[in-house]
Amino acid sequence: MRRFLSTLAVTGFLLAGVPAISWAQSLPGLTLFSGVKGENQLPFRLDFGGQSNGWDRYRLKISNKKLKTAVAQFVISYPEYYKGTFDTKSVEVKVRGKKIPLSEVKWDKENHVIEIYPQEAVPAGNSVELVFSNVKNPPSGGMFYFNCSIQSPGDVPLARYVGTWIISIS
Repeated sequence: MRRFLSTLAVTGFLLAGVPAISWAQSLPGLTLFSGVKGENQLPFRLDFGGQSNGWDRYRLKISNKKLKTAVAQFVISYPEYYKGTFDTKSVEVKVRGKKIPLSEVKWDKENHVIEIYPQEAVPAGNSVELVFSNVKNPPSGGMFYFNCSIQSPGDVPLARYVGTWIISIS
């Protein structure tokens, strides 16, 4: 009986550990001393583990609570010391899980900014997922702050900070 209980306990620990490992590269989580308030941290997932100098897919999420206005443009800025590369032809915007058509994706390497223009404005109050496929992670690891701003449609577009994804590459 004692051996059976020991085996059962070890099996339980192993099975409980698998989901924790599979979500290791996602947020929200506990981030200490980041300088970004908890309500400004945005959730994300790295599909292939966030290994330095490896290929990855970034799933950058924005909740419907953050998008109180319609969105004509997403602007993602990242730090100068991030030396990864992006494939602008492999960027997708998903609203409620459905891919929406894009008119243009611009990557300004010198100013460390990616601009995403949907063909039609994303209505307010929707959850959005920005999917960056074919990303080459930087050769050296670290913590990288990707800031997201949006611009509303109209004659006088208003830029608004939405939040920050704190991405860790190991």
